[in-house]
Amino acid sequence: MWDLIFNPLITLMIWLYGVLGNNIIAGIVVLTLLIRLATYPLTIKQMRSARRTQELQPAIKKLQEKYKDDREKLSQAQMALYREHGVNPLGGCLPLLIQYPILIAMYQAIYYALASTPYQLVDLSQRLLVTDLARLIPLENMWLGMDLTQAPTPPGNPWYALALPALVMITTWLQFKVSVPAQSGPPDPNDQAANVTRSMGTIMPIMFGFLSLSFSVGLSVYFIVSNLVGILQYSPQVKALTDKLFPEKPRTAPRVEDTIAAMATSPVRSPKPATAKASSGGKTPKSAGKSYSKKK
Repeated sequence: MWDLIFNPLITLMIWLYGVLGNNIIAGIVVLTLLIRLATYPLTIKQMRSARRTQELQPAIKKLQEKYKDDREKLSQAQMALYREHGVNPLGGCLPLLIQYPILIAMYQAIYYALASTPYQLVDLSQRLLVTDLARLIPLENMWLGMDLTQAPTPPGNPWYALALPALVMITTWLQFKVSVPAQSGPPDPNDQAANVTRSMGTIMPIMFGFLSLSFSVGLSVYFIVSNLVGILQYSPQVKALTDKLFPEKPRTAPRVEDTIAAMATSPVRSPKPATAKASSGGKTPKSAGKSYSKKK
């Protein structure tokens, strides 16, 4: 099943390699741009979800004050608020999570395209959907003195190739910072969604950096280019252009100001009192027994 994804990507990469003057780095960069363009509708949805989450921060503060002594009710009220306004509290992690299947596909595409053994060369030629592209095999796999088929660690590559995993971590962290709106005030330890998002912002850059140490240099190039394009997509200028080209549909959810006003007037509900049966340890009260005997 994966071949249905791998083979078109491999064919497209080889075709771009030939069109761009037998430059595999240019082919990886252009293919990355095409992938980011294809997933841009999801990015737009995530950006607007993050914007709505930021708008709900005053209402969330009100809920935290209202249910400060009941964490369970606070969590339920926050989730109800998110549903009411059509907000995904984990929307900031969406672009990074989407990269998992794309990561697998790109890794395989780069692995097969940069074939280095006779067996891999034969396998590559069989995966091409356009047989005429086989004339471009084998591809040039050296770039700035680095072997794109090898991991950035010595002895497969020179020591300066280790700068690529560092750039992967930095650009992944920067993309996460610009994609998740900053919260006003200190972080709330009771906000589970915010805690998960902050944890992802720390774990994901480190994880991708360690993966880059094990994977080929060509995949590190993909990571860096993809992150830089993501950072550009979240710039104010691109956001403004996106809102003009793809206007947001009118919302049916109530205004945040109305939600805050309703919270201020509604009283805090106390827990329901225990039933007579529960308070008496499962025994039937005497009054209930007398009433039953009289009726009988």
